[in-house]
Amino acid sequence: MKLVIHGKNIEITDAIREYVHQKIEKAVSHFQNITNEVDVHLSVARNPRINPRQAAEVTIFANGSVIRAEESSENLYASIDLVADKIARQLRKYKERRQDKKTHALPTNTVVVPEPVAADLIGDRTPELPNEVVRTKYFSMPPMTVDEALEQLQLVGHDFYMFHNSETGEINVIYERNHGGYGVIQPRHSNGKNGHAVHTNHFVMEDSYLRK
Repeated sequence: MKLVIHGKNIEITDAIREYVHQKIEKAVSHFQNITNEVDVHLSVARNPRINPRQAAEVTIFANGSVIRAEESSENLYASIDLVADKIARQLRKYKERRQDKKTHALPTNTVVVPEPVAADLIGDRTPELPNEVVRTKYFSMPPMTVDEALEQLQLVGHDFYMFHNSETGEINVIYERNHGGYGVIQPRHSNGKNGHAVHTNHFVMEDSYLRK
């Protein structure tokens, strides 16, 4: 298993490096058969208004999936302890989902009925964007189904996840709604027609995401 440690506004001393290896390797020790690489990001906020200031973020690449956890506190070692416990729980959930999929695999002749996405998600509201781009991220985007994207959303711990829809060939965004359930955002085509979205019992297609 490959473990990489990065630091921002902090020197990665031998003591910190050893502590990270001790805690993170223990957290993933029961899941090394599915773990390919572990990235650890440690950072200290320079802005005194940011509280708590010392953060630890762990990203695990496991058989094509990405599992992420982040914790912050006033003490870097405490943040490492917290994130190690959290990533262990995330890995346990991931492994349980994989086992459930194998146990409850759907028949190959199961038919999923598509439903149209709402024609207008924005209406007369004006989206508010930041004045400048403050961060750029790059990540691989292998084709996946909506259900697989939902699983990734839950693993990375974000409230949205961008993915390459294997059924439509388009870039979609799945997001968590304020009032429960999940939604999918799809591009509107130039001919005025929207693509189709897979509708399962996990998703509620509504336009409330802009009111978050």
